[in-house]
Amino acid sequence: MRAATRARTAWVRTGREAAGQAGASTATEGASRRQPGREPAARTYPRALPVVPVRARGLTIEGADGRRYLDCVSGAGTLALGHNHPVVLEAIRAVLDSGAPLHVMGLTTPVENAFVTELLRTLPPGLADHARVRFCGPAGTDPVTTATALVRAATGRTRVVAAAEDHASLPDLGESAQQLPAGLLLDPVRSEAGVFPAPDALVRRLRARTAERAVPLIVDETGTGVGRTGAFWAFEHSGVTPDVLVLAKAIGGSLPLAAVVHRDDLGDGGGVHTADGTDGAEGFGRPCAGAPPGAGAFRGNQLALAAGAATLAHVREHRLAEHAAELGGRTLTRLRALAEEFACLGDVRGRGLLAGIELVAPDGAPVGPADRARPASPAELAAAVRQECLRRGLIVDVTGPHANVVRLLPPLIVTEEQMSAVLDRLADAVQAVDRRRDGGAAASPGEHTP
Repeated sequence: MRAATRARTAWVRTGREAAGQAGASTATEGASRRQPGREPAARTYPRALPVVPVRARGLTIEGADGRRYLDCVSGAGTLALGHNHPVVLEAIRAVLDSGAPLHVMGLTTPVENAFVTELLRTLPPGLADHARVRFCGPAGTDPVTTATALVRAATGRTRVVAAAEDHASLPDLGESAQQLPAGLLLDPVRSEAGVFPAPDALVRRLRARTAERAVPLIVDETGTGVGRTGAFWAFEHSGVTPDVLVLAKAIGGSLPLAAVVHRDDLGDGGGVHTADGTDGAEGFGRPCAGAPPGAGAFRGNQLALAAGAATLAHVREHRLAEHAAELGGRTLTRLRALAEEFACLGDVRGRGLLAGIELVAPDGAPVGPADRARPASPAELAAAVRQECLRRGLIVDVTGPHANVVRLLPPLIVTEEQMSAVLDRLADAVQAVDRRRDGGAAASPGEHTP
């Protein structure tokens, strides 16, 4: 007992030091109290998830208060292999120990060449054999900015259209050559919009229409790539090959990295790497002066490239996309059964290990002054489910334009046993919220240890 107490005390002390909160009553209280005064109100995750992480491995996060949580947010999909995977840590240490530069403004290095080689290995031959790779700044908007600038320069047109958020209709490509857009942007799964997968038949129709009219098809794999949906790249489900790929999040192996892969006839050779690793010759696009838009100063970070190459190789070699397809299918089946049980749950959507469950207000009854403690609107229900999950040691996300979709993004290395624990805790949380909605007392969660 004393040994266990000493171990827990050591963990908490380490957490205080890691969080920089020495002298506070606890690291959790100290960090949480100071953060509102140091950061803007836009810090949505800390407000919804008041956890001060100090250690993490795989699916599990340990907070400074000693509690452990199952993390089904995974850095919004960034952590394909979970927290601190051994192959990622080994790749990072290898670069640090080698004395290689950590920042070289996109210059070609052995680390970068290894990443590009591994990336191209994962792509279908129709793209990989004619591909160029442009590294961008690590922000999510940077590769989109680069991709749109690329197709505008290549086509001489300015308008870029996007597929509908719910994928219910085909976008307007214009009736004449003068009305054609510079490109069509497609998200294979509209994750932030509430987890709406694009039907494969629709994707094939979009590909046929864009190819017929010489409109480049841009596929945004920022949140869906690297095995997340049950294929290495989500566009592979429909059997199409895009002209441009927007990549970020998981390709950096937990570190910030973004890139655009495109057909070699869509742009010039400035700042571009070809499939054979050489600098590209001038293509059909207009020449770019200096770095392309969205490139930024931190493109091609060496540690991120090393971590990303290790992640891509591990997902490919261990067939984690297939694992995501199988386990994700069983997960969606169980979530749909849960939705049949509780009236506050609506549509269940997803693909692979990317799932969303919609919260609805089934009766629509107004909430009186005496009922303020009861969650009423779909957004309040979703927030309540997230809070009840957190009480049970489970971290989930809430997304969608109405903030009423609970999203699950476990790492691809999650086991069937771990996923069962995730779904058990989610079911308990939904039951507690459903009781509160009906005026009953919330269930008291037991102690959960991952």
